[in-house]
Amino acid sequence: MPLNFAMSAMSLAEFTLWALLAFLFWKKSLCRRFPAMWSYLVLHVASMPVLLVLLFGQSRHWFNDYCYAIYFFAYWAVYVASVVMLFFVCIEVFRSALGGFSGLMKIGTVAFRWAAVVSVIISLASISYAHRGILIIPDIAYALMRSVGILELCLLAFLCLSMNALRLSVRDVAFGVALGFGVLSANDFIFGALVSKNSSLTSPLQFVYESLALLALGVWVTYSALPEPARQPVVLPVNSTIYRWNEIASALGHTGTQIAVQQPAESFFLTDVEKVVDKVLNRSLKSRESEY
Repeated sequence: MPLNFAMSAMSLAEFTLWALLAFLFWKKSLCRRFPAMWSYLVLHVASMPVLLVLLFGQSRHWFNDYCYAIYFFAYWAVYVASVVMLFFVCIEVFRSALGGFSGLMKIGTVAFRWAAVVSVIISLASISYAHRGILIIPDIAYALMRSVGILELCLLAFLCLSMNALRLSVRDVAFGVALGFGVLSANDFIFGALVSKNSSLTSPLQFVYESLALLALGVWVTYSALPEPARQPVVLPVNSTIYRWNEIASALGHTGTQIAVQQPAESFFLTDVEKVVDKVLNRSLKSRESEY
């Protein structure tokens, strides 16, 4: 499976962008804000040269033709590890976008995790399991990647629709990360629908796929290089819908003192409050009279 010059140049450009992106994340301390994204970048920067060398050695018949077996296990190990990291990256971006709404962030994170679990279960259940042995690994990996790809597209759609309500800037790094993953996910779905698994690396559609991957990396590099606007405190009117939802979510997640509520028969709430206030005032007056 020889690689021509154009494909080799695009692979070199992709590795350069991965390395540049990792450097920018480290320089701007974005690795502290997005630790899962930082781990994802380090994995790709470290594994990509090894995979390219094994792929080149496969065409040169290095190591007595064992390069294919080594490349197979190394590639799918990196692929599955990337899928696991992507789930945590989506949660990081979601929590960063809802940073100004603590109640919605807590409830939304729980819902997001359950959605991820359901997506994984449905994806694994859709596998035919016709293959046996190590050939089942690509099927499982593709199913997991489809599930995380759906989450990435849903996350991008959520941010685009709720950007004004969340007071999220288009220049925010969280939105840039979601935008890049949205491009990669759409690229994977389109490429998977049009190209078979056994297609050549030098097919025309492969160049289109690699070009869109470079575009996503370019988006990430641009967002990492440009100065990010400072997140201002979210100021909302009291009658704002998202403010009410945040207060409701905060109340649902609150684990404070438990009280027993009794429903009075045919009693108005304000009347009961007035009775309680009268009792407190009478007690305070009696205590003062006893002091004199």
